[in-house]
Amino acid sequence: MADYLGNNLKLLCGHYRSIAEVCRKLGINRAQFNKYLGGQSRPTPYNLKRICDFFGVEDYELALPPEQFARLLGTRPAGQGGETRSDPLMELLAPLREQSGNLSRYCGYYFEYSNCMSVPGTVLLSLVRLWEDDGNFLFERQERQERSTSTNVEAEDWVRCRYLGAAFQLQDRLFLVDYESLTLNEMSQTILIPSYKSRITRLNGLKTGVSSGDRRNPACTRVVWEYLGPDINRVAAYRQVKLYRPDDPRIDDDVRERLDVAPLKNGLFEIE
Repeated sequence: MADYLGNNLKLLCGHYRSIAEVCRKLGINRAQFNKYLGGQSRPTPYNLKRICDFFGVEDYELALPPEQFARLLGTRPAGQGGETRSDPLMELLAPLREQSGNLSRYCGYYFEYSNCMSVPGTVLLSLVRLWEDDGNFLFERQERQERSTSTNVEAEDWVRCRYLGAAFQLQDRLFLVDYESLTLNEMSQTILIPSYKSRITRLNGLKTGVSSGDRRNPACTRVVWEYLGPDINRVAAYRQVKLYRPDDPRIDDDVRERLDVAPLKNGLFEIE
């Protein structure tokens, strides 16, 4: 069995979001399970039974040559054992999920300040919530922007945007990818420089995307995340979510300086 066990287990794990998820549901140590996958170790009879029961296969089936085992899974009626079809997108993201660091200390609410892509010359203040769900780090960003027909930044004629996305910590950087969930017509990416202080205050970064209005020009802006805490008065915070003129007293000098555009260097727009 040891000759084919690893390959057949890999095939079974491909029907789940990640190997980490399989280990968590099985209650088997990840390092030990990796030895099974690599053919370095054989499960004990007890663990083998747990694995077979979880995936809905028999122990003798795991000893079949991989090609024969794959055909067997293909003919197994849907609903028996584990899932019989993998999601290519989830498979693509699986290595990122496993490599990503722990973002627990960053969970909570933030004000996001950015130069508005839809109304150039204004500062957009958004409300962001970052949370953990079953080992994944997800976030929501709420925006309110004035309609393109309005020239008054104080107008009550607003367009609401709600972005949903996932966050990853890779090599000392925070990567956040989201999409606009109400219109489904845009995506954006934010890269933040993490805080090395014991207390998180403000994070600098860059955001790329397109205007949510008629202008669809790709754009990039500096961005500032201001940590508010794990729990806030959402109603009071949401009242502040809108567009501001750069000289508005609500935008303090520190935020204004962080959002200031830096010159290109060798064709690159970078922040430190």
